[in-house]
Amino acid sequence: MTSQLDTECEWLIANGVLPTDLVTRNRQVAEAALRPWTPVFTHGDLQITHVFVDGDQITGVLDWSEACQGDALFDLATLTLGHEEHLGDVLAGYRADVDLDVIRAWWSLRSLLAIRWLVEHGFDPWAPGCEVDVLRSSTR
Repeated sequence: MTSQLDTECEWLIANGVLPTDLVTRNRQVAEAALRPWTPVFTHGDLQITHVFVDGDQITGVLDWSEACQGDALFDLATLTLGHEEHLGDVLAGYRADVDLDVIRAWWSLRSLLAIRWLVEHGFDPWAPGCEVDVLRSSTR
């Protein structure tokens, strides 16, 4: 994944998509996600639209098509991507120690890897709350 991240960062800078300092800082932040981790069963695409709740209880989770062995913190990062204000609430129900630097690293890594694809397919990573906002928030 390191080489893919390096390739995407180089593309973002070479094509003037994002400022060099924003890419460089987020590449540094993303490094924390590239650590050894214990594989667990993960959803792989755990986003709010895949979770059903009734009050404060989860009643269902759907779209397990990307389920695999992975890093549990990737699922937590995906669930809270672009919604840092809800991270504390999610972690309160998680009942385990979570390294917030790794969550933020996954936010940066996922955003850096997604921007080229979004641009090339007509999507707007600069829309409010999307990938570029996520990258900007990590440098505050």
